[in-house]
Order: sequence, then C-alpha cells, then structure tokens
Amino acid sequence: MKNEHTFGIHFLLKISKARNGKAPLFARITVNKSRAEISLKSLVAVQLWDTVRGAAKTKQEEGRQLNHYLEQIRAQLVDCYRQLQLERKIISPEAVKNIFLGNGKKDHTLCILVEYHNQHMKSILAHGTLKNYFTTSKYLKLFLKEHHKTNDFYLVDLNYQFISGFEIFLRQHEPTDHQKSLQNNGVMKHLERLRKMIRLAVKMEWIAKNPFEHYPLKFVKVERDYLDAEELTAIENKVFSIERLNWVRDLFVFSCYTGLAYIDIMQLRLSNILRGIDGDYWLMTSRQKTNIVVKVPLLPKAIAIINKYKEHPRSIANESVFPKISNQKLNSYLKEIADLCSIDKHLTFHLARHTFATTVTLSNGVPIESVSKMLGHTKIATTQIYARVVERKLGEDMKQLKEKLSVVQPDLQTRAL
Repeated sequence: MKNEHTFGIHFLLKISKARNGKAPLFARITVNKSRAEISLKSLVAVQLWDTVRGAAKTKQEEGRQLNHYLEQIRAQLVDCYRQLQLERKIISPEAVKNIFLGNGKKDHTLCILVEYHNQHMKSILAHGTLKNYFTTSKYLKLFLKEHHKTNDFYLVDLNYQFISGFEIFLRQHEPTDHQKSLQNNGVMKHLERLRKMIRLAVKMEWIAKNPFEHYPLKFVKVERDYLDAEELTAIENKVFSIERLNWVRDLFVFSCYTGLAYIDIMQLRLSNILRGIDGDYWLMTSRQKTNIVVKVPLLPKAIAIINKYKEHPRSIANESVFPKISNQKLNSYLKEIADLCSIDKHLTFHLARHTFATTVTLSNGVPIESVSKMLGHTKIATTQIYARVVERKLGEDMKQLKEKLSVVQPDLQTRAL
C-alpha cells in the first residue's frame, strides 16, 4: 500500500440543516480523495460563518473563540493521522475519524467480515455452499498478500478499484495444485460471494457505502448438458457386475425421473411420499438449498427404484428411502458408468436434474410452468435456461405437421417460396 497520502481537514456548516439561523458544524477529513465527516455537536450562527475560508468571521469575539476551538480540533485530527502513520496502519478518513471518536479498536476489516459471515451462516448455508465461501476467502487473502502487501484491509477503504483489482487477480491467477485456472463464470461467482458479504456489512452499518453499487457482474450463458433419450435408456438398461455401480445408477436414474438434487434425495424419507389429489403417489419435500416446497408426481420408474431400496438395511438404519453415499464418491462412480455405457459426456449427479427438465419433461410436452414448480425454482427465468428443448420440440412438432399437410394438401409442397 502507499506510504504517502494527501491529507486535508476542512470545517463546514450544513446550511441545508439550519434552523432559527443556526446550522450544525462539521469537520471534513480527506485522504486521497476519500472523505469522512465528523459532527462537532455545535450549532453556529450562519451569519457568523465564512464559507470560503471554512472558518468563523473574526470581527466578533465569538468568532475568534470558535476559530481557536477549530484549531484545537484540527491539531487533534492531525495527531490521529500521525498515529496511524507511526503504527503503520491503513490510513483512511474513517480510520482517522474512528481514532478521534475513540472508536479506533472497533474498525471492521475484510477478514473480520468474512469470518463473521462464515460463522453466522454455518447453520443456514449448505456445507457445499459454505465451502465455496471458504475458497473465496482463500483467494481474497492471496490477493491482499500479493497485491496490497498486507494480511487484511479496512472495509471503509474498499472501493471500485479494489474490486476491479480482485477481478483481474482472479482471471490471471494460475493455481499451483491440480485445479484449473478460473473461467469467466468462476470469477463472477467469487465476486458474487464477496458482494453478498459486503451487503451484509452495509446492513450491519460496518460500512456506509457499497463499493459494488456501480460494478456489474457479467456472467456468460452456458448451455446446460443433459442426457438425451438414447443415453438415458442406455444407462437404465445396463447391468453392471459391480453392485455399487448398480446402486449409483439407480440413484442417478431416480433423479432423472424426479428432478431432485443429491442432498434432497439423501434426506428423503418414506413420510415424504404421499397420495396426491389425483390418488397417485407424489413426492413432497423441501429443497435444502432454498427451503422451497417441492411436489412431484412419481413416475412408475421412480416408484420401482423406491421399492427396490426402501427395505435395504442401511435405509432402515438411517430411516431414509435410500442408503447414504457421499456426493464425491457418487460422482466418481458416475465417471465409471459413463465409460461403461460409452457416453462421451462429463457425467455428474446434477446432470440428472437437467435431464429431468429436458429429456423427461419439456421434451414430452410438460409446460415449463409445471417443470419450474417441480424443480423448486423461485423464478420461471431460472427454468428458461432449458428453453432450447422447447424449441427443439417445436421443430419436431412442426415437422410432423408438415408431414400431415403433405398428405392432405400435396399440391402445397410443390410451390416455391
């Protein structure tokens, strides 16, 4: 960080807040174009104040006494500034202000904010989501160390330039371990998490202004991969010699026919399976990620998988529909399944949720509003990422219509556009 700063002190009356000819007196501290104001808890007659000089008019004794008081305040603020210099602390208008007001020990920093967020969100956020915040924290600490030569940063010093620098750092950072360099959306997710933590600081009044206010996050639209009907059938019909692969395959297929995420399937109990308004079996639960209630009519293939595992010893022991398995192991085994089924796609458990939205529902004419409800989306726009499937089905429907018309009105096919 810089060792030299432009430091200034200016006194002003808030004329806009004047009452009965008197206005409140403030001291304005400026450091490198950033500023903070301190109320001096005094009301001064407007006619006594020289706005240009930022001082009282000296023709009257009252004005001379006020200027003497202001010089004492100026000296105290300069001492606060020098104290920060001597202690090699981050110098900012807010830091000077806090020392002057006796709040120097209450300064909030970026690391304090991150720690506070992670501790207080431990019981609210899913473990996987919290792990992402830990990763963002790791990148923030690396950025502070490499680009600011410090281990922490005052929240009051956060600005547009800091965020821009952090984005550039994330884009250029080359991990030394097995991880790949971050792509655009990965960078944006880290900035999004930082933005959420900064918003928390604003709500708690740890910081007055949100530096993200004019900093847009630009995500690149990514096509969601999914299994087509042939690939899904290949996995369904494959018989594996290793029992754990059959088990993982069944869990994956169950997700393909219900749209449930991994964590929601692992927490599923028989009490979540009820008779719906139509008399058939429905799956009724809440998504752990959003706590949104999800109601899904169970398809025959999903019911068959439930019946297969509900009496499993490990299911009974855990009082769950399915035996438990970690998401990491599950995804590892899915890679084996993809190889054995000759599927040239990066098979993950979340791919099953996309398959439910595309191949199983939208492609078969289920309205997007109904799919959105079953997926537990709070906004229809979230479901519209699968709209390409609707377009594909529209093309197939129109093709069938053309074939019907060619039989009824064959002469139309010979006319050129």
